[in-house]
Amino acid sequence: MNIAIIGLGLMGGSLALSLQKLDFVESVVGYDHNENHQTTALELNLVHKIVSFEQVKKADVIFLAIPVNGVIAALENLKDVSETTTIIDLGSTKEKIVASVPKEIRKNFVAAHPMTGTENFGPQAAIEGLYEDKVVVLCNLEDSGELQCTKTKQIFKALNMKKIFMKAHEHDRHAAFISHMPHAISYSLANTVMKQENKHNILALAAGGFRSMSRLAKSSPNMWEDIFRQNKANILEAIELFENELSNMKTAIENDEWDAVHKGMSDGNKLYDIFK
Repeated sequence: MNIAIIGLGLMGGSLALSLQKLDFVESVVGYDHNENHQTTALELNLVHKIVSFEQVKKADVIFLAIPVNGVIAALENLKDVSETTTIIDLGSTKEKIVASVPKEIRKNFVAAHPMTGTENFGPQAAIEGLYEDKVVVLCNLEDSGELQCTKTKQIFKALNMKKIFMKAHEHDRHAAFISHMPHAISYSLANTVMKQENKHNILALAAGGFRSMSRLAKSSPNMWEDIFRQNKANILEAIELFENELSNMKTAIENDEWDAVHKGMSDGNKLYDIFK
């Protein structure tokens, strides 16, 4: 199997490292519109070689590890691939991508979202094993070709990923609560603290709690602006519901309703019963 990856940042670069270890993968080539990314990817041996966009089309499997708008644009330029080609996107939102797939290549296309990543970005952030033992969500497979579904499942199984299946609109709503809203909160938390405290106090006093909660604020603004744009309605709903919870906690503290404060904390503790 010859694989091409468009986008050689954290997700694409990490994927390339893992794919090179699979015995059924003959070659992994890459393309990125950022020439510095291409150079770094070669220096780090993330891919066997860099190719042109036209050469990407010759691959058996094409991964789109780029922002949602980039995925939509790339699909328009992939309408002339072979009917046996498999195109897999790794976008963080799915509904707009699925709706935008040209009819000429709908059978070629598989919508996937690996639920993994770090707060770092760029090819230098790529790490082998990023996908190991993680969940990958596959959406609307009934619209994908049988060959394409088989190849996709083969690859993610070989990467030791757990496959979950759902509709694109369901995925986007769930992702807003589990992934997208936490990023919005982390950015806001970081800005709140920086506007009140000087950097010396932050360095002196910031302990594990603040570092953990603000870690996501290191994430790429370009990528997350794109995600917020694409999943706007779901993110706004998630933020509003979070604001209600925070407001309830604030009101309880204001009114010395410590039983209510304690109950809110205890209810929050129950989240980790799910992870056991």
